[in-house]
Formats: sequence, structure tokens, C-alpha cells
Amino acid sequence: MINKSNIGELTIEEKGFKLTIKQKEQGYAQPVYSAPIGGAPVYQPVPALPQSEPQAEAKPAKTQKTETPAQAENSNYITIKSPMIGTFYRAPGPGKPAFVEVGDEVAPGKVVCIIEAMKLFNEIESEVKGKIVKVLVEDASPVEFDQPLFLVDPS
Repeated sequence: MINKSNIGELTIEEKGFKLTIKQKEQGYAQPVYSAPIGGAPVYQPVPALPQSEPQAEAKPAKTQKTETPAQAENSNYITIKSPMIGTFYRAPGPGKPAFVEVGDEVAPGKVVCIIEAMKLFNEIESEVKGKIVKVLVEDASPVEFDQPLFLVDPS
């Protein structure tokens, strides 16, 4: 808000606490906090970051180029995706064998993993028939909705 306004500096002082926000020359607002006399500083100002938006835009383009060959390589595989947000588990419990390993055959209805969401453990079943080619997620790691979990070769 400060950057969009004509305000150069804003100071608020109340009960021994002082807050000053100054607009810098490069267009960033930098807050400065002061503690009561004799107290430790509450906040140390962080230097403004240099603008690097053109570099940030260049990185996704590079990532897209590296993903294209992988997508082409995996185009003949079917992806089993996460139907929910949660924590991915390959086995029914600690020390127990994984539901599926690379090379295992799966069929519709076969449990391939568990996703824990809000203290509920949901068994995720395969909807396709084929052989597990690759496990795409580490055990006990968070997953997002529609995130690829397994690659299955349908042949």
C-alpha cells in the first residue's frame, strides 16, 4: 500500500513501541521496529531483495523443456494419481511390506497405497490393469490432489 501511495514515511508510536515504515528509492517499503528502552530489538530490517523477475520467468521455461522428453518417454504408461491431499504410504504399517513394488501386476480394485488425510487412512485402489513401472512418490511424503503416484504399463 505504501508503494502505491505518495507516502514516503509512516510512523506509529504507542506505549513505548514505535513502528516506522519508510518507502525506499527502489519502490520497496521497509519496516523498522523499535523495542521499549532497555529491551532487545524485536525486528531487524531485512535488506530489500533486488528485482530478478526476468530470471524467474526464464527458469520455468527451462523446466518445461526438461519435462517434455520425460513426458514423451512415459506417454505409453498410465498414471495412477492421488484422489486427495494427504500423506502417501506405500505399506499398511511400519515394518510391513509395500502394497506394490516395481514389476508387480495390478488389476482394478487392488490396493496400491494408503493416503492419510485428517487422521483417516484411505486405501487407494488401482483402476487399471498392468505392471507397475515406477513409484513416483517417496514413502511418508505429502501428496497433492491429482499428483501422479505410480506409472503402470498396460501391456
